Formats: sequence, C-alpha cells, structure tokens
Amino acid sequence: MGSVGKSSAARVLLGLLDRPFLHVAMDDFIGMLPPWAHDHPDGLRFLPEVRGGHPSIAIRSGPIMARAMRGMRHAVAAMAGQGNDLIVDDVMLDVADAREYRTLLAGCDARLVGLFAPLAVPEARERARDGRAIGLPRWQYDRMHRGMQYDLELDTADLTPEQVAKSIRDRLAL
Repeated sequence: MGSVGKSSAARVLLGLLDRPFLHVAMDDFIGMLPPWAHDHPDGLRFLPEVRGGHPSIAIRSGPIMARAMRGMRHAVAAMAGQGNDLIVDDVMLDVADAREYRTLLAGCDARLVGLFAPLAVPEARERARDGRAIGLPRWQYDRMHRGMQYDLELDTADLTPEQVAKSIRDRLAL
C-alpha cells in the first residue's frame, strides 16, 4: 500500500545487512514507461474519485503496464538466479502476482513480507509528503493483502523505518 513504509524500510535495510543486497523497486519499473503511457489506457492511469466522502485514487493498468510488471517479476528471478540478494519493493494487488513470484523464485530463499497499518496512518504520511496526490492508500486499503500469505507481517503504524528494517532483518535472520 502506498505510504505504508516499504521504500523507506528497504533503504534502511540495505545499510543494516552484513552482505550486499540490491533494492529492486516497482517505482523504477513504472519510471521506465514512456511518458505517453502515463495516464493512458494502455499504460498506467491514476483516476481521482471519492470513496466515503474522502479523496481516493484508483489504479488502472493497461497491457503495457501489465507487461512491465510481469517483466519486473522475471527480472527479479533473473537477478536472484545470478546469485544476487534482493529486497523487492512491490505493491501486489493480486494474489496471482505473489504466486508468480513464488513460482519464479522456487529455487531461491524468497520470503514475502507484508507491511500493514490502519488507513489513517498511510493517509497522514501521504499528506505530509510533498508532491503526492492524495487518495492512493484509501483505494488500495481494502484490496491489499486479500488472500495473501506472508512469511512475515509487520504493522508499521508505530514503527520508524529503522525499526521496521531491524524487525525484518532480525525476524528473517538476514
């Protein structure tokens, strides 16, 4: 979910680990889309709406975005297959994406970490960040984590990115 602390925790985690890990971020793959594919039905669209009287931003992915995200999962598998240790920063709205990761990474020591927080927390973090359109966590909130099975779940509401990163390191024995 947006603003739950994934990227911040991933960046801190890189500095806490004894061996080199690479940070693979979904946002970097979104940034690979050609400019015209942003706000285009074939690419990625963020559509403002109102849910329960509050601003919300719906995500709509077209075939170009879908291929890019499948490519990301396959790139992660290729990087891991070459012996790289990875921290993958991804938002999976569909349990099929997690199943694909598990299939592609079957020969690797892959673990899925779910970061959670009550809706008010990512909404407050979103409002505190400059240049952020308001409403993404609200749209994602009841879609995230549905049917997902994680190896570790953390509630980030009262944790700093450092505490989240240390919990991941310690609880997964990294």
